[in-house]
Amino acid sequence: MNTRPVTPRNHLPLFSRIVAAVIGGYLLASIATVFLSFILPASLPEAVLGATLFSFAIYTAAIIWVFAARNATRAWLGLLLPGAGLAAASFFLELAKGTA
Repeated sequence: MNTRPVTPRNHLPLFSRIVAAVIGGYLLASIATVFLSFILPASLPEAVLGATLFSFAIYTAAIIWVFAARNATRAWLGLLLPGAGLAAASFFLELAKGTA
């Protein structure tokens, strides 16, 4: 019977994916909620409610993406790149709203 010894190095990719799924997925869903609150065509309370409800689907999709990605680096990039884009778009929408 050929078995590998269990070392912390063997568990690092799995731990990284778990952190990406829990923390990265939550941050992506939160940023998407802010962005969707800006662009949904409804009053502010209804837009926030709709965006919050949709964020549950985004969080679920992020978790699935993290564990379906080929490696942990792609999993992190798959969360960080859309998150950065949504954050930048939300920032510029907030700036545009403040000047109008």
